[in-house]
Amino acid sequence: MGLGKPISGFALLTLTILLLLSLAISEPIEKESFVDEDMEGIEELLALDEEVEQQQETHARFSEAEVLTRAQRIVVELNSDSSKRVIEQNEYVLVLGYAPWCARSAELMPQFAEAANTLKALGSSVVLAKLDSERYPKAASALKIKGFPTLLLFVNGTSQAYTGGYSAEEIVIWARKKTGVPVVRVNCVTEAEEFLKKYHMFAVGVFEKFEGSAYEEFVKTATADNEIQFVEVSNLEAARVLYPDVESYSFFLGIVKSEPERYAGYEGAFEMEKLLQFLDHNKFPLVTKLTELNSVRVYSSPIKLQLFVFANAQDFKDLHEPLQDVARKFKSKIMFIYIDIADENLAKPFLTLYGLEDTEDTVVAAFDSKISSKYLLETDPTPANIEDFSSKFLQGSLSPYFKSQPVPDSQKEASIQVVVGKTFDDIVLNSPKTVFLEVHSPWCINCETTSKQVEKLAKHFKDLNNLVFARIDASANEHPKLQVVDYPTLLLYPASDKANPIKVLAKSSLKSMANFISKHLRSSDDDPKDEL
Repeated sequence: MGLGKPISGFALLTLTILLLLSLAISEPIEKESFVDEDMEGIEELLALDEEVEQQQETHARFSEAEVLTRAQRIVVELNSDSSKRVIEQNEYVLVLGYAPWCARSAELMPQFAEAANTLKALGSSVVLAKLDSERYPKAASALKIKGFPTLLLFVNGTSQAYTGGYSAEEIVIWARKKTGVPVVRVNCVTEAEEFLKKYHMFAVGVFEKFEGSAYEEFVKTATADNEIQFVEVSNLEAARVLYPDVESYSFFLGIVKSEPERYAGYEGAFEMEKLLQFLDHNKFPLVTKLTELNSVRVYSSPIKLQLFVFANAQDFKDLHEPLQDVARKFKSKIMFIYIDIADENLAKPFLTLYGLEDTEDTVVAAFDSKISSKYLLETDPTPANIEDFSSKFLQGSLSPYFKSQPVPDSQKEASIQVVVGKTFDDIVLNSPKTVFLEVHSPWCINCETTSKQVEKLAKHFKDLNNLVFARIDASANEHPKLQVVDYPTLLLYPASDKANPIKVLAKSSLKSMANFISKHLRSSDDDPKDEL
């Protein structure tokens, strides 16, 4: 029989306290003496326990730092003199162009170093190198590094763009595929068990023989794919270690992921394009957390219906499991994405599209990239409401969302009506009057000057009953019938034809604008003045 687990400091402390308490109950002891001895023992045990924990933490930090330092030493540091020589003297060189101030470079650097360590352990001939492109701009320019971070693979001196993922595992997979190892072969149960320890996601191909058209399409697919490790196996027992539900080994393809929706099997003809499509629709988790490093992969997903959940980490922790259950019902049809609302670089650009950039509450939104339409869940983000929202999103029965500021208070006395997204129909399109609309944005340089002109026009025509002056901040308000890209924009909506507004030159003189308005009002009962 083997030795049992050593008793932790906390367990020893608990036993000591219980022993002391039992002694206190069974024998009368002077209170002051008991307290002193008890506290002395507790303090010693606490000190011992704390010392052990500190040693363990220090050792863990040292081990992690040591591994990272060792990995970073494997990465070749390029400069103006060495970059050309390193690339010319090695068949394969994967170069990371970075800038010290770039946050994404800093995030990628340890992943790149870990990948270098793994590739070396695998006996790969790929050299991983990095170049401080800010310090050595000429070398960066010669290698055609234009942004940060940039990854380029040089094969016999000729570069090709990196198209893989940005975790250490994904870098290793991509590098091996591009240098002649698109598929790993597993021959027995032991090898299959070892393979499972190394990869959190992979595509497994099971074949009776590694030959024939189906196998050839499998290898072509493995070579064309840039992100997933492919493994091939003919031993049925080994295959079932990787994918338990394999029943036949004539030919089979499945994808395995380390998440609740772990297995997905392909059913269809073994043709490269169809196999790639299957993998593209099944490679992401049920709910994908968006990061700087995976954003390109997420945005390029073939699943064009995407549902976004913006929430802080704690709120999402409570929602994650039920959200996965919802996502499972729409698998491969809607992509579910989580964005930490505290990450302003990722969350704010999206939330701004909905006019919710300052919110701290959980937000559920959807985007159809096929038609560039966005939608918003305007009820509580409960799992039931999210499922109903997703179902309508898939069916195409949701109404697109257009952001709007709150409806202003009564504007009866205002010379210029403030229009928001929710009041555009009432004030502009459905009004029986002619409407002169000023469209502006806060960052517009010339908008202030134009606004003053419009205010003078409103004062000039204030006695007319068939003319309304209005303005809308297009940065905070949207409407499907208002498509403006330049600011300021002036539009005249004639009472008789609201569907065809007339654009007025914002650079026109005040007199020209007044004459233009008068011309379109002459059919009214009022007698407008022609000149200011």
